[in-house]
Amino acid sequence: MLLTGIIHAVALPLAASGGGEDESSNFLVSPDVGLMIWTVLAFLVALFILRKYAFPQISAALEKRQHLIEESIDSAERTKAEADEILAEYRERLKEARVQAEEIVTRARKNGEAAERAAAEQAAEIREEQLERARKDIQAETARALQEIRREVADLTVAATERVTRKTLNEEDQRRLVEDALSELDFSALGERR
Repeated sequence: MLLTGIIHAVALPLAASGGGEDESSNFLVSPDVGLMIWTVLAFLVALFILRKYAFPQISAALEKRQHLIEESIDSAERTKAEADEILAEYRERLKEARVQAEEIVTRARKNGEAAERAAAEQAAEIREEQLERARKDIQAETARALQEIRREVADLTVAATERVTRKTLNEEDQRRLVEDALSELDFSALGERR
């Protein structure tokens, strides 16, 4: 603005000194030496004023802006480095978590297999105990049945003998008769069948 004012101040007197309209519109096309000197002088004054007042503020603003940009770049680089560290730490933790998960799955699988084996062993033991109990029950039942059969055979033998002989036998004759009849029968073959 100052430069425009100086140019107008120099140009108006020159235009007035020429006197005519033709010369005022013509002075820009064919300038004279005086106009050129004043123009150079106005340019130098404007340059001096700009250098003295405007350029230092512009330079300071540019330097301030440059420092802000550098600080932003440094901050961004620090943030990127921190993000890279956090990402590396996250990946390491993720890897550890995967390893731990695999270990947990492996342990769970082993525990499941061990529990399954233990259950199978326990079931086998229970089955064996039940089979042994059943064998003992069968043996006891067989012995009881054999004892009952012996009694029945003895009673039948005594009854048959009394019918055949048509007399009542005393106890000693009954015992001897029963023992003879029982010795002829093979009860061991009955006890061995299962």
